[in-house]
Amino acid sequence: MSADYFLDITADVCPLTFVRTKLRVERMAPGETLEVRLNAGEPLENVPRSLIELGHSVQGPEPENPSASEGVHRLWVIKR
Repeated sequence: MSADYFLDITADVCPLTFVRTKLRVERMAPGETLEVRLNAGEPLENVPRSLIELGHSVQGPEPENPSASEGVHRLWVIKR
């Protein structure tokens, strides 16, 4: 999936992972897409769930390396 914007939050920890993602989505126009690169664990559990609760569409997540479920993932957020 192609995205209008890209955000890498792999160096951040919760709750900063969601805060950075939310701030980026707030600056987007409805219908634009953000690709987010995030780590497994808390970010992978909390970021997509919180974005869906805010009413945005989330596709993924997909692991960058399919044989390593605990590694880095990508998801796509479509602002509503």
